Amino acid sequence: MPDSFAQGAGGDGSGADLAALAEERRGLTRRLDRLSGQAAAKAEAYIESRGQLLAAEAFLDLAPRAAARLEDLTRELFGEVLDAIETDLTHAVREILGQNRTVVTRREVKSGKLFIEFEMEQDGKTEDIYVGQGGSVCNILSVGLRLIALSQLDPDRHRPFLVLDEQDCWLRPDLVPGFVRLISAIADRLGIQVLYISHHPVDLFALEARRVFGLRPGREHGPGLVVLADRADGALDLPGLDAAGLTAPGGE
Repeated sequence: MPDSFAQGAGGDGSGADLAALAEERRGLTRRLDRLSGQAAAKAEAYIESRGQLLAAEAFLDLAPRAAARLEDLTRELFGEVLDAIETDLTHAVREILGQNRTVVTRREVKSGKLFIEFEMEQDGKTEDIYVGQGGSVCNILSVGLRLIALSQLDPDRHRPFLVLDEQDCWLRPDLVPGFVRLISAIADRLGIQVLYISHHPVDLFALEARRVFGLRPGREHGPGLVVLADRADGALDLPGLDAAGLTAPGGE
């Protein structure tokens, strides 16, 4: 290219050579402009990607602190509720079993979810609630937790109704009245209707019930349901309770 230019300048080349060189120069200029535009676009994309990378790194740096804060907020949010549950269940166990035991909860947040484990403590020692007192402790706690869970439901979507089927089967007869009395008090306070089914003698829980039903065997039409007591107006009426034949063990 320098030789051709020199020839043209010396008069030995033709005007066509100069025109070709000019065209080539214009082509190179256009190519340079395109490459400059592409370079500017890539630089802009790089700056944008770099900004996104820095934002992502900043978020990742923040994530552990945010997760820790969420765990703290979760504990704070449910802490008071769990403290109240511990108090209520401890009162229930002590009231029914007459023992100085304490219900405690172990709380842990994993993957943004709160995990709760219930334990029993007595004299500084931890006991397994599933085996303590032959299962009576577990039954008492399960009733308490179900009542608490029902109290948290939306009353416009759920009916506050709980069925306790032989929940007292693990209790000694002398502990049944206290158990039923506590369930009745909690249900009244929370506005929950409870259907209580038991094989214990009726007189152990009849005084705490609004209405007492009994099942009588029938050969022709099967078991029949009879009303043994009704306290709709606040005064418990027990018409013919003894005559019903359901006050002995095995009555329901």
